[in-house]
Amino acid sequence: KPINPEQTVCMNCGVANKPVAGSDAKSKLAAGLLGIFLGGFGVHNFYLGYTTKAVIQLVCTIVGYLTSCIGIGVLVVLGITVWGLVEGIMILCGKIDVDGQGMPLAD
Repeated sequence: KPINPEQTVCMNCGVANKPVAGSDAKSKLAAGLLGIFLGGFGVHNFYLGYTTKAVIQLVCTIVGYLTSCIGIGVLVVLGITVWGLVEGIMILCGKIDVDGQGMPLAD
């Protein structure tokens, strides 16, 4: 019988269906502060294990800095920085509450 992903406990065997934060859980505070202060470089996403998103943020920021002399780069850097800031706030507010492996963030 398939397991309903909305259930917290398997009705067949009684095993917890949702992971719980363990001692190796990533810190919500650390991730949020990294997002607020270094979000433009994707540091918080590297920390949480969202590597693809982190690389996109880092590359866009670098390209933005390199092209800032023609004007468009400033807008790119500003956009990526706001993206990181918003994600940092979302992490601290609990809207983003799992790392890249689906493990809950520790308080």
